[in-house]
Amino acid sequence: MRERNRLDSQITKVREIEQSLSDNIELIALGEEESDNAVVSESEAALEQMKKHVQKQQLQSLLSGEADGNDCYLQVNAGAGGTEAQDWANMILRMYTRWAEQRGFKVSVLEMSDGEEAGIKSATLMVEGDQAYGWLKTENGVHRLVRISPFDSSARRHTSFASVAVSPVIDDSIEIDIEEKDLRIDTYRSSGAGGQHVNTTDSAVRITHIPTGLVAAVQSERSQHQNRANAMALIKAKLYEQELQKREEAAAAEHGEKTDIGWGHQIRSYVLHPYQMIKDLRTGVETSQSSAVLDGDLDEFLEAALALKLSADDE
Repeated sequence: MRERNRLDSQITKVREIEQSLSDNIELIALGEEESDNAVVSESEAALEQMKKHVQKQQLQSLLSGEADGNDCYLQVNAGAGGTEAQDWANMILRMYTRWAEQRGFKVSVLEMSDGEEAGIKSATLMVEGDQAYGWLKTENGVHRLVRISPFDSSARRHTSFASVAVSPVIDDSIEIDIEEKDLRIDTYRSSGAGGQHVNTTDSAVRITHIPTGLVAAVQSERSQHQNRANAMALIKAKLYEQELQKREEAAAAEHGEKTDIGWGHQIRSYVLHPYQMIKDLRTGVETSQSSAVLDGDLDEFLEAALALKLSADDE
């Protein structure tokens, strides 16, 4: 039913565009015939507005990957650099949270490891919303910050790094087989907010997939069983994302392409000193509105990266 409703919604939008196009063309012809410039101008303005709407819908329609419609997990890890890097990881976490909330998506914190003085060492979010994975899947990679560190008494400029990993939440239509012998499951005491119970029992769960080294840690629930189930779902999501990346790499190799888009590569640079500039190193999109971007205004970057990925897939 969900798939049917999605397709029905897309077809309805196309029909509305077709009808609006036809109506406005007829109005322009009628206005020109009767020398009614007001009608012509109004219809031309409507067509121009519709053009922008069509471009938006075109991008939406291209989110057709097998998991693009799914919710997703988003994991942020601070790079080397201590407090400065941990503060940057926290800024990244806030940026994505703001972006998701502005879209009306639900954001849940599954795991968070606080920094010693400020910020976070790592955090994992679940982002629930229509095509959450489709929109965020191009954010895998390293994000670089250049600024005057608020933690440096000499007010020197620092460069910090944080990595982002995005995986789709796996639904019942996708089967991932994992053998029990390939897993190491550890329990430990949760940290951070959550009440007395969370902080005094070994309710947090960390699952390691031994063959790949992938790790999933969850501490959001009071029950160890719930955290274990959520951690297992996260491991499955990471394995599925890894398989998707392998397929993309194989397709690129088949076409003789070289790509630096992917995990472990720097994708975006955020410069706050000596000037304000955020630039995506894959698409070339840049803006001096750094505060807006760090407050969640990411659509321009996401749309450009998605369009680039889709054009590469088409080739």
